[in-house]
Amino acid sequence: MTHPSRIAVIYCPREGTRHKSRRWQAISRLLDARGLAYDFIQSESTESTERLARMLAENGYTTIVVAGGDSALGLALNGLLSAGDEARKRTALGVIPCGWANDFARFWGMDEDAPERAVEAIANRRLRRVDVGYVRTDDGTVRHFLNCVNVGLAAQIMAVKRESRRSAIRFMAESARLLFKRMEAKMRFRVNLDTLDRRFMNLCVGSALGYGQTPSAVPYNGMLDVSAVSHPEMRQLAEGLWLLVAGRFLNYKGVRSWRTRGPVRIDDIGGAPVAVDGHPWRNATAPLEIGLHCEHIDFIIPK
Repeated sequence: MTHPSRIAVIYCPREGTRHKSRRWQAISRLLDARGLAYDFIQSESTESTERLARMLAENGYTTIVVAGGDSALGLALNGLLSAGDEARKRTALGVIPCGWANDFARFWGMDEDAPERAVEAIANRRLRRVDVGYVRTDDGTVRHFLNCVNVGLAAQIMAVKRESRRSAIRFMAESARLLFKRMEAKMRFRVNLDTLDRRFMNLCVGSALGYGQTPSAVPYNGMLDVSAVSHPEMRQLAEGLWLLVAGRFLNYKGVRSWRTRGPVRIDDIGGAPVAVDGHPWRNATAPLEIGLHCEHIDFIIPK
């Protein structure tokens, strides 16, 4: 049975948040003010988001909204796609940004500090077909993403954030330690006609902003943007961080970048950690193939 006028909202509060109910009450007031009929489910944990999204898609809901960050949105995407092609074709995915990282929402002009814009988008239900990236291992394991895949330092920082939870001071201190250590991994990957076999700090494959590392990527042009950061001198590190924040990361001389329609093949990650849409992928091993399904799902966007 389908629910053409019903919305399922999966609330995924930021890990360590003390006032979870207060945040949800603010969002629900906005939804109620729009006269929207919706069913509310709070995710028990980050990982349960994927299971809930699959269950809702299989039960015929045509709109699944994630109130959370990139990691929760990515997990819901994987849950939706695991429900099969019929569910994928009838179900639109939306987001109300309220997690730690909201990069995909930010691409569409939605921000955690102004949930009204996201709620207005849900009320209007303006749909856009967007690309969906995939990461596939040789044993057939597949994870999907909307924003990006990181291999190396960025993935390690995301893992630190999950472990730090409530302690912002601990997160900042540990992130600074990782940055100034400038850790590298011996990677080997192929993109377009280039084969790279050297040490890199981070490799980012993005369909959207990629946390500033693929700032020119567009999630509906059928292409992936790739950036690889080599070992910077200490004096260059501050410059690279400034360019990252300013959205000009590709101007940094320690970065190599590509745009590709074909898949990116990673033959060796040198033991580096992997994160898919900000969510650490435990025990990920190469070889990996990262590619794209063009205009694969409906996503709710603002006017």
